[in-house]
Amino acid sequence: MNNSIDPSRRQFVKSALTAASALALAKVAPVWASPQGRHFKDSVLATDEVNLTIARKPLLIGQKVGRPITINGQMPGPLIRLREGQPAKLNVTNKLMEDTSVHWHGIILPENMDGVPGVSYEGIKPGRTFKYRYDVQQSGTYWYHSHSGLQEQLGHLGPLIIDSKDGDIGADREHTVILTDWTFSDPNDVFRKLKVAEGYYNYHKRTLFDTFDDIRQQGLEKTWQEREMWGRMRMSPRDIADVTGSTYTYLMNGRDSRMNWSGLFKPGEKVRLRIINGSAMSFFDVRIPGLEMTVVAADGQPVQPVTIDEFRIGVAEAYDVIVQPRESKAYTLFAESFDRSGFVRGTLTPELGLEAPIPELRAVPERGMAAMGMANMKMEGMTEGSMSSMKSDMSTKQPLPVDSIQIGHANGGHGPGAAMIAKNPVSRLDEPGLGLENVDHRVLVYSDLKGAHEWPDTREPERTIQLHLTGNMERYMWSFDGKKFTEVDGPIQFNEGERLRLVLVNDTMMDHPIHLHGMWMELENGHYPRPRKHTISVKPSEKVSLLISADAHGSWAFHCHLLYHMKAGMFRVVNVS
Repeated sequence: MNNSIDPSRRQFVKSALTAASALALAKVAPVWASPQGRHFKDSVLATDEVNLTIARKPLLIGQKVGRPITINGQMPGPLIRLREGQPAKLNVTNKLMEDTSVHWHGIILPENMDGVPGVSYEGIKPGRTFKYRYDVQQSGTYWYHSHSGLQEQLGHLGPLIIDSKDGDIGADREHTVILTDWTFSDPNDVFRKLKVAEGYYNYHKRTLFDTFDDIRQQGLEKTWQEREMWGRMRMSPRDIADVTGSTYTYLMNGRDSRMNWSGLFKPGEKVRLRIINGSAMSFFDVRIPGLEMTVVAADGQPVQPVTIDEFRIGVAEAYDVIVQPRESKAYTLFAESFDRSGFVRGTLTPELGLEAPIPELRAVPERGMAAMGMANMKMEGMTEGSMSSMKSDMSTKQPLPVDSIQIGHANGGHGPGAAMIAKNPVSRLDEPGLGLENVDHRVLVYSDLKGAHEWPDTREPERTIQLHLTGNMERYMWSFDGKKFTEVDGPIQFNEGERLRLVLVNDTMMDHPIHLHGMWMELENGHYPRPRKHTISVKPSEKVSLLISADAHGSWAFHCHLLYHMKAGMFRVVNVS
């Protein structure tokens, strides 16, 4: 494991770090990640223009020197802070030897400012400067990143915070936290290894001893049936994350766990944590042992407060939470990869130099019938008899629009790009996700989210578009409806001004964070106002429905935000005209 943590120890002992050395270490982090954070009524960036320079630079990453793509010499890049209603003027200069780009993730803006080469503009050539100009129409927590090749994996990203018109942060103090995954390997080598060897980075594969244990617990016949099923799907039940802590160093604001990013608070203060998952491939389970969190925003959009103890954050998602530490002691901000291959921690503390105990990594989860949402579902090649033991727990769910929508598949099952077909997918919005099913505390689920305000467009949808998330893990093929981006005939057509329902069906055994550029997606989760999101994490064998107002003329990217899935073909263009 390359997380700069000795896995045999499982947790840290009390650090010998002094307050003086902690202050020195604080200077290593980007200015925006200072322990003091930001207070309500602090001045907001007042400059008319923001200048960003993209370049390669040697930097200490964890315990080794890497050569990431930096923005103004930093990795992650500088925190860009704008105000709702102002014009954004962002000048990006490319000092790389290759083309680059900047996409303003979750921002509503003109097509030619979205920053996707080949879709909305040609990109930024070496030595050139591109001037992004758009009116800021929203507030909240967002981020920015490259949309060129695999540059995002190399650190080309940063946080973007847009303050409301009155400047109120909804708390006494705030800290911005961006989670990332870093590899010292060339990202192109990572992709090549994924293509040639299924599960290359999975060090938690089942062993012969695991099979013997299964036989003792459930008998030979059931064990054989399960192994046969997994064989037909060309996957292991421990294929959870494509790239794991075996190569990744997990970072919080550019620091690993030993460097320990710290955020200050005063007992009794309400502290807003703006948490962004800027990783290339990693889902994280986030908790603060001893502190409850109140979720107040999802993907930058306000939601009615939900008090929880833990939440899963998919790639490219953002959650704002409020915490109120009342004791003068340190608390560990713990982000654990959802495959349990590693973690990164930070510390909320009243005094620099303090640390809190670090939780042990939890047991490696394993996909099974319930965890994969396979109740009332059968896969290609499975008989009714083989499904007899699968019982549905869906009877207590409230009906959702998607429950009554007939799911269809292409003739032939979407072709060789789809190793599996979900014959009867279900809504899984009230499930916390793999590995969190049996925890003894409150975990955020999508069905908890309720918009804080009514959205302008209250029309019913005029038509429905159905898209299947498809893949073949063994061949590392990822696509929509069984076709890679290079194989599709043309864009997905939205009629400008229409109200439509988008149904996503996950025909794979992997979680996919699906991102639509330029428009909001309203999640039909049984609540009104519906929560608006720019990225939706879809669980295996799940179906979700989303309402979209097609009010953004032009061509827009639509893709899985797992970087290597997008590169492998899970990418489409939406045309609004």
